[in-house]
Amino acid sequence: MQQKDLIIIGAGPIGLACGIAAGEAGLDYLILEKGALTNSLFRYPLFMTFFSTAEKLEIGGIPFSCTASKPGRQEALEYYRRTAQYFQLKINLYEEVLLVEKHGDRFRVQTGKGLYEAAYVIIATGFYDLPAYLNVPGEARAKVHHYYKEPHAYAFQKVIVVGAQNSAVDAALETWRRGAEVTMIIRQKEIGSRVKYWVRPDIDNRIAEGSIRAYFSSAITAIRDRHVDIATPKGNITLENDFVLAMTGYRPDIAFLQKSGIALSADGCFQPQYNPETMETNVPGLFLAGVICGGLNTHKWFIENSRIHAGQILETITGRKQRIAAAL
Repeated sequence: MQQKDLIIIGAGPIGLACGIAAGEAGLDYLILEKGALTNSLFRYPLFMTFFSTAEKLEIGGIPFSCTASKPGRQEALEYYRRTAQYFQLKINLYEEVLLVEKHGDRFRVQTGKGLYEAAYVIIATGFYDLPAYLNVPGEARAKVHHYYKEPHAYAFQKVIVVGAQNSAVDAALETWRRGAEVTMIIRQKEIGSRVKYWVRPDIDNRIAEGSIRAYFSSAITAIRDRHVDIATPKGNITLENDFVLAMTGYRPDIAFLQKSGIALSADGCFQPQYNPETMETNVPGLFLAGVICGGLNTHKWFIENSRIHAGQILETITGRKQRIAAAL
């Protein structure tokens, strides 16, 4: 069993920021990541552009140079990879954490590859790993995709895009421009309010001119081999279909938080309990950082406004260690 001062779960931008702060504080830490470095960003669409400007995505005081006003996925991957190299962060990639348990005043962290013990644990796992499923018959068919990478595979195909926010709009526009026949299925009465302001006129105009067909206040009821059934305000319809891109959002691993002993709100948002000044949960020594803090309210926290969590947490940990040392 390896002994550490601190285990950080998740090697996204916020997990990396926590690692940088831990290293600067002189702690013996380890970052555990079940996938690639910044795995969520790696799974983003190839041509995705961030809402935030480059300087708001910076961590560790390392400048993020970008030619455009807002960086894209490739630039972000390059930035965070080089930042991890610069600080020589201690990271185990492709090692999934299965369980975090408190034993006395220390934690045991079980992964698929080993067992660790630490005085403190930070969970910085984000929310991009679990899709928000449609829960309709046929959703498990191979033609249904909950992640969208790039448009080429859908050229000249009949594509249904489910959703009304940025991921759905980007997928609809990009596949249409590669020759797909695109239909959007949207539960709301209009395109989502969070859609990037420079993209919204494009999707509104494509729908208005009929290039992209959209059914508002509608929902898929079943997915079949060559067709999809849809409930619309004017009645049920069936459309011929090759692919369904279910861009309905993602959710954090609530079950993992519960297994770790973290209390969650009972309002359906599963808001984890933590002190906003220290980021410590109801389990002493167990901290949260980044988007995971919002529960199912995944649009509350972003890289730009949760970078400060690393400093808050490490200030709490180092202050506690200093008090313990003084008492001894």
